Amino acid sequence: MKKKHIIIRGTIILTITGFITRIIGFFYRIFLSRTIGAEGMGIYQLIFPIYAMCFSLTSAGIQTSISRFVAAKIATGDRRAAKDILGIGLFISVGLSAIVSFVLYLNADFIAIHILDEKRCCDLLRILAFTIPFGAIHSCINGYYYGLKKAHLPATSQLVEQLVRVGSSYLIFLVLQEKNLPVTPALAVIGIILGEFAAMLFCVTSIIGSFLKASIPPKRTTSLKIHARNILSLSIPLTANRVLLNILQSVEAIMIPGKLRNFGMSVSESLSVYGVLNGMALPLILFPSAITNSVSVMLLPTIAEAQASGNNNLISRTIQNTIKYCLILGIFCTGAFLMFGPDIGNRVFGNELAGTFIIILCWICPFLYLSTTLNSVINGLGKTSSSFFHNTIGLGIRILFVFWGIPRYGIIGYLWGLLVSELVITFLSIFILHQYIKLSFSVYDCIVKPVFALLLSAGGTFFVQSLLLRLRGTGGILEILILLCVLCVIYIILLFIFGSLSTNFVRRKT
Repeated sequence: MKKKHIIIRGTIILTITGFITRIIGFFYRIFLSRTIGAEGMGIYQLIFPIYAMCFSLTSAGIQTSISRFVAAKIATGDRRAAKDILGIGLFISVGLSAIVSFVLYLNADFIAIHILDEKRCCDLLRILAFTIPFGAIHSCINGYYYGLKKAHLPATSQLVEQLVRVGSSYLIFLVLQEKNLPVTPALAVIGIILGEFAAMLFCVTSIIGSFLKASIPPKRTTSLKIHARNILSLSIPLTANRVLLNILQSVEAIMIPGKLRNFGMSVSESLSVYGVLNGMALPLILFPSAITNSVSVMLLPTIAEAQASGNNNLISRTIQNTIKYCLILGIFCTGAFLMFGPDIGNRVFGNELAGTFIIILCWICPFLYLSTTLNSVINGLGKTSSSFFHNTIGLGIRILFVFWGIPRYGIIGYLWGLLVSELVITFLSIFILHQYIKLSFSVYDCIVKPVFALLLSAGGTFFVQSLLLRLRGTGGILEILILLCVLCVIYIILLFIFGSLSTNFVRRKT
């Protein structure tokens, strides 16, 4: 199968699974918002910087290293080395995760009280500590399959993880209700543990079955020490970068409720606003990134392989197509969230503030989705220091707006910072890639056509909405979904028509 088809197939598999899991997660967040409330969502969201830090220390860099080196070994036909790389990566990652899990469990009180400034996070952190080893195994095996460009197992494990997380949380909720016990954010954290355990179990079972079926060449061409050195040489800088970025993200997340209190809010109000932003509005804005995240995962080994073979034309075409399609997606999402943001906030989450946040945040969509994929291309080229530099600048801008903007303008000051930081990261990424390889950019294809198609499709959608109102009055969530589908279908058809017209025009001129 051609490399292009492998990327497309893997992206489609990951995207479909990503959408399914995000749809499940979307309704899960609605469930949480109505069971533990906005304040409970805020407390729950506070532990995620710590979770991300643990993942960065134990898994993130190693997963990327496994993916990159496995792709390189498979390209040369050395499958024994690819399996050795997975084994070494698992040994390092699981060892680190055991240490980090133990430290987190023992120091949960200190972290909750002195770092997160919220003592109600103590028990949540202790529960979370048990998740880390499961996540490490899960991540390493996923990295191995990404290196093989086989997306089916990571995609399925992602779906298993989400289904078990949501299903177990709902069952716990039913038990608590039956026994008249209070529903707390611990319910959601227990769901994380059970979901990660199920995904880990699925991955381990699958890969053992795969290894038993396949024959392993008896002769080892490269020593395990060399594999370990290679993994560490790439994963240590990646891990250091991720840890430093997570420290900045943690500072940002921890400062927001405190700065909201400086703005004049109570403890409960600040946690509620934080919960609405990070538990409702931002996840919705990130929902379409299931596509860009899938592309990013498949791009990294592909770019690394193209660079190793000196295929600069493939790299150039990949980057240009990435920019084009991310902008097409981002422009559509900006329009969709502008049109339906208030309705989603009120009808879906039952929270007017969520709709306000969605309206403001929708403008970052083109840059947010583009920066994600460009960052993967930069890492695939081995320029991890550039990626770290860009993300550090972006986080620095956001922290500046948290420190300066929130006490003066409230949470709106932070949202401005998000907009500015995504703009800066995107343009820095394009600049560094243009320095490496010359890029061509069509304003007409990437911006003019999508914007014009969006305006026309919005008009068509408003017409359909008026018909629905005449037929049966104002609807609920189902009406929003129908109108979003109408907007999407018209938008895609118009882009196809504009593309055909452009092609015919060029042919006539030549």
